[in-house]
Amino acid sequence: MNNPLVQIGNFIIGNNSKTFIIAELSANHNQDFDIAIKTIKAAKESGADAIKLQTYTPDTITLDCKNEYFQIKQGTIWDGTTLYQLYQKAYTPWEWQPKLKLYAEELGLICFSSPFDKSAVDFLENMDVPAYKIASFEIVDIPLIEYTASKGKPIIISTGIALEDDIQEAIDACKRMDNNQIILLKCTSEYPTPIEDANLNSIPYLREKFGLPVGLSDHTTGTSVPTIAVSLGACIIEKHFILDRTISSPDARFSLTPNLFKEMVNSVRDAEKALGKSSLFLSEKVLKSKEHSRSLFAVKDIKEGELFTEENIKSIRPAFGLHPRYLKQLLGKLSKRNIKRGTPLNEEDL
Repeated sequence: MNNPLVQIGNFIIGNNSKTFIIAELSANHNQDFDIAIKTIKAAKESGADAIKLQTYTPDTITLDCKNEYFQIKQGTIWDGTTLYQLYQKAYTPWEWQPKLKLYAEELGLICFSSPFDKSAVDFLENMDVPAYKIASFEIVDIPLIEYTASKGKPIIISTGIALEDDIQEAIDACKRMDNNQIILLKCTSEYPTPIEDANLNSIPYLREKFGLPVGLSDHTTGTSVPTIAVSLGACIIEKHFILDRTISSPDARFSLTPNLFKEMVNSVRDAEKALGKSSLFLSEKVLKSKEHSRSLFAVKDIKEGELFTEENIKSIRPAFGLHPRYLKQLLGKLSKRNIKRGTPLNEEDL
């Protein structure tokens, strides 16, 4: 099924195009601007096409409240704190973000962000980001999706907590704003994600179901899942990126270091090459190798007027003679010429 193509910056995303690889900065700067800069540089050196930020403050995403509703206790790596305390540690200061975008673009990276409220969208519009991502837990915030989509930029929607109705409602919200530049990301909202919960077969399912390009936002700790996802048609790979897992970041456990990220990129690019075309295409080298296939040859000297038999003609390698399909047609017929052993049979012999 051919899905719409979506352009982000100078990158075309969609059917059989190069996989768009996003390094997610997230909280991995540890509130240190220099670490953020170094991380962006390392992401570029590791093969990323884009760097993604998150634009929120603790007060734009939750309340500073310690009652039971705001305690994290879902069996996550962040249990034992409150939502406000987590986001206070994790957020990227807004005054950094125009500088980070400028630096990323100087390196040749595309830079965009996930907004978490309308004020973030307005802020990012002033930064002139080329796209927006709706995070998994925001897929139910239809007013936010409508407002973001109304800006006319491509919208990448992560589906980590979504049922089919949630996904359809988010898509409809974009389309109500006359925005059809939509990409879905298969995502499992477990941090980190056990590999057995990746459920990558949902990538082709989502593509067929919604008629949109589909990528992967991956929270497993390794590099194999993104490569498998590309083989199933994922057009985007998003992975959290960290300079060093010793950095005190809430996301460190499911983020890739530069060496691992580069290994993932290389593996994804190899997968793209291996996938090739959606047809039985034979390369020049394969066509040349085809000469070592089989065809009909004289395996004994044959005189003019002599019968062709299974003793004097056979299907053997190489492929310079008649196709083996003609063997039965030739057997029992008289040769029209003298044929030396090792000579390929041709149409004149039929």
